[in-house]
Order: sequence, then C-alpha cells, then structure tokens
Amino acid sequence: GGAASGRGKMSLVFDEYGRPFILMREQESKSRIKGLEAQKANIMAARTVTSILRTSLGPRGMDKMMVSPDGEVTITNDGATILQRLQVEHEVAKLIVELATSQDDEIGDGTTGVVVLA
Repeated sequence: GGAASGRGKMSLVFDEYGRPFILMREQESKSRIKGLEAQKANIMAARTVTSILRTSLGPRGMDKMMVSPDGEVTITNDGATILQRLQVEHEVAKLIVELATSQDDEIGDGTTGVVVLA
C-alpha cells in the first residue's frame, strides 16, 4: 500500500508491519562518482565492513547481536554468519562479503581474518 508525498520523486510506503519507509525515484538524476571521490567511497565501504568484524576476531573477540527485519535475533562471533546477515548494497562491500563466503566454502574457517586483512 502507501500514500504518496513530495513531487513524484519519492513516496511514503508502509510495509506489512505498518513501518513507514520512503521510496526514492531519482534514477535520471543519479550521478556517477569518479576519481578520488569514488576511491574514498570504496575505501569507506571496505573500512565499514572490516570495522564491524574486527572486534569479533581472536580469542578475546566479542559476539555480535543482529536483529533481522522480521525480529529474528542472531548472536555470533562467526564472521561468515555476520556477513551473511548484513544487507550490503555497496559493490566493494559486496566483494568483501563474497571473499569471506569463498573462504568459508573452500576452507570452512578464517572468514573474519580474511576480511580484516583485505
């Protein structure tokens, strides 16, 4: 369902739980970032993913508590599980998640270390 607002570029929509969210329709006005600005955005995306995992690494690593949109709670310090539960949209961050998934599929361990080293 949903009620519209704005100048046709965004609309306020409600999900099945009644929570509001805004849909943006700005495909034509999207600009592509280039050069140094793109590099900075890529580095920031990679650092964000690694900073989430870094504190769960090693014998003193802390557990992470994640809550899915439907309210399911997961508590783990397993890098592969944490990355699977993240809803990543940035392409570089997606590559890091794929790297960890490959590590988990091939070796079965070391996903957090691979991400932090990357």
